[in-house]
Order: sequence, then C-alpha cells, then structure tokens
Amino acid sequence: MTVYGSFPGARPRRLRTTPAMRRMVAETRLHPADLILPAFVREGISEPVAISAMPGVQQHTLDTLRKAAVEAVDAGVAGIMLFGVPVDEKKDAAGNAGTDPDGILQVALRAVRAEVGDDLVVMSDLCLDEYTDHGHCGVLDELGRVDNDATLERYAEMAQVQADAGAHVVGPSGMMDGQVGVVREALDSIGRDDVAVLAYTVKYSSAFYGPFREAVGSSLTGDRKTYQQDPANVRESLRELALDLDEGADMVMVKPAGPYLDVLAKVAESVDVPVAAYQISGEYAMIEAAAERGWIDREKAILESLTGIKRAGADMILTYWATEVARGLR
Repeated sequence: MTVYGSFPGARPRRLRTTPAMRRMVAETRLHPADLILPAFVREGISEPVAISAMPGVQQHTLDTLRKAAVEAVDAGVAGIMLFGVPVDEKKDAAGNAGTDPDGILQVALRAVRAEVGDDLVVMSDLCLDEYTDHGHCGVLDELGRVDNDATLERYAEMAQVQADAGAHVVGPSGMMDGQVGVVREALDSIGRDDVAVLAYTVKYSSAFYGPFREAVGSSLTGDRKTYQQDPANVRESLRELALDLDEGADMVMVKPAGPYLDVLAKVAESVDVPVAAYQISGEYAMIEAAAERGWIDREKAILESLTGIKRAGADMILTYWATEVARGLR
C-alpha cells in the first residue's frame, strides 16, 4: 500500500504509547472505595475453615473476622457484607437463628462494629437461606412452596435485629415481592431511618452460585427458580428496579456481575441512586482455578474483570478480592 502525506490522519495509537500515557487517558478507574468485601462467619469453630471451591476465602471465626475488617479498613475498602453460618442444629423451617438477637450474624455485626466503628460500612445479608433446614430463602407453605407474604414477616424481623446489632446497611436478597418496602417500613417503625437498604434488585437464578453454597453450608434441595430471575430476561429486571425504587431502596444491586454486564449497564443508565454489582463465587472460582493451572495471569485477569464491571456502570463492587485489590491500587 502506498502511503501519501500524513495518511492516516487519525492515529489513536498515539494515546497508547506508554504506560503513563495509557494511565493518563484511562476512561475507567478502579478505586479502593469502589470495593466491598463479602465475608462469612461461622458459628462453633475455633479456627477459620478454608472454602475448597474458593481458594483464599474462608469461613471466619469472630476473631479472624475482626482482623479481616481491620485489614479492609487499612486497605481503603469501603464496606464489608456479612453472611452468617449457623451450626446445623440451629437450622429450622422458619430460620429462627436468623432473627435471634444472639444468632451468629447479629453477634458478628456487633463484633465488627465494636472493632471498626464507622470506619467501614458494615452491611448484613438479609435472607433466610443460611438459617433454614430446607435451604430456601423463605418459609414454606403446606405444599412446600416459598410463601412470599409469610416470608416478608420474617424479613421485617430480620431487618430490625440486624439494625439493632449495628448494621449500617441491610441487603434483602431473597427476591420476595415487596421485600424492600416491608424492610423499610420495619426499620422506620423502630426509629432506624438511618439504616440504608441495599436492594438485591436483579438477582438471577445462576449456575455461578455453586461455591457460595459451600461457603454458607447451604441445606438447599431443588432450586430457587420460582423467586430468583430467569437469566433470559432483561425487561423483568427493569420492572424489579422500578418497584424497588418505589418501595424506598437507597441503593440497588445486580447479581451476578460478569455474565450480566448488559443488564448492569441498563440499570445504571436508569437510576439516580448508587448501583452495586456482586462478582459472585463462581466468577471468583473460575479465575482462581484458571490461574492456578497457569492458563491466565491471575492479577491481570482480576483487574480486567473488575474494570469491566466498573465500566458497565457499577458504583460499588462486591468482590472476594476487595482487600487484595485495594492494597494494590493505593
């Protein structure tokens, strides 16, 4: 090909010439304050328990959870989302360990708040699945179906005990119709209008939750397709979004993150509240497994995956790499 004069006139490669140049013109930047650390605390253990499907992640004791919270603060992480794992003997059909003021999650909330105060946004998963002997996110009716409205009554009680235990933010994640409004009303009724609601607005029935089931000691048989969303649908997610906002959600979430970046982008374009995305256990496990086999560069893959989530519109990202990545960004 013959090149005439200054052809081509447009040379975008000029802005890719050096690492400093690429850094200067970057359109999307990760910051430690974008990150939230999900953490599991297990009742009845004296040492942390490794989660085999999630290398580097563990079920914490109260002591190691406090340490993890302090490390997150030191790294500049914005928040921590707590999940309680009770002993099996305390699981029952109604998930009463989840509303016991002395249940493992409430004990953990108090411990973390005592350790870090307001230096970290302390969040609590508001769902029954960890505490029910059938593993579903709600109570069951006589036919074995999840009873939406009976479950809402349990969520209201959970919200109140979690607020009393010190949660800055509660995250209703069970995908019951009306859950955000019920939780908001329950909090306001006890004078806790200071506690924010992070709505799990878009939560798909995903194959990528597998390692999480080990992490929380799930007792689930069957699936959650009657309440979690169909991965084929987008308009359904936008309808859920409108309902959650109308019910008073302070923040909204898309879960999983990576397989649903298109949905995340649509949600982010539609709202004027902060948008979170949860990079879930299966997303974590795939990168760790491929890196362990030498198939990908672990650190680069982690940052690329998180940058993609941020670029799609997430203001906050829940990721099991939160503390590690935050340290590297500082």
